[in-house]
Amino acid sequence: MIVNPIPEGWEVIYQQAHGILAAELAYQLQPALQCAHWVETLVAIANHDNRQRTWRGKDGLTPAGAPADFTLQPNTLEQAKALMHAVRFQGRWVALLTSLHMSYLYESRRGESKATDTFLDDQRELQQNCLKSLRLSQKQAEQAYAIMQWCDRLSLILCRNELPADERSLEIAAGPGGKVYFVKQLQNETVHVEPWPFAQNQFEVQVEYRVLPQLQFKHDDELAQALHQAEVTYKKWALQK
Repeated sequence: MIVNPIPEGWEVIYQQAHGILAAELAYQLQPALQCAHWVETLVAIANHDNRQRTWRGKDGLTPAGAPADFTLQPNTLEQAKALMHAVRFQGRWVALLTSLHMSYLYESRRGESKATDTFLDDQRELQQNCLKSLRLSQKQAEQAYAIMQWCDRLSLILCRNELPADERSLEIAAGPGGKVYFVKQLQNETVHVEPWPFAQNQFEVQVEYRVLPQLQFKHDDELAQALHQAEVTYKKWALQK
């Protein structure tokens, strides 16, 4: 979950919804900045944060009983394996991009355990097999993955309310076309990205969220019930050149 403190309590965005927002942003890119296998790329971007681990007791809570933001919950090997198992059925390209994402997330943990090392070695082997099957170079794969990372980052900036005040710019990341992009929110609350990578001069994106007025929970079941009963609302952003 993405959990933001707000005056009313907690604003909660499921990470799967954040993935959909990332795919919406990718969908709007100029055709010249799109990569090969574009439809499958959108699928990979939308699904890159799926297969979140099942809560068992208080996994979804902080020690104080508040809903836990994903940054407080380390990625688990169980979660990574489940995601890689699922994407096997979505084609080689989706598997390749997702595997590159797993390498990005977990390579720093190489050496922690035999299971982690085996998983990472399996990803390298899978990536090479996918490249061979798709007849693509490592560079082409890295360029496509850069798009995924860039859309993921911009989606997180929006979902986590990280846009700076006073029209100050925030670096997104190196992304489509190998350029470094910046984002800022204008006084009229529209969002501007520089350089502008999108096909349309103006468009709107949105993400689902829920508000929890209750600040503390005893266990995961209580939190899950509150999320289930909460009204689904939409955060919307107008992006303008």
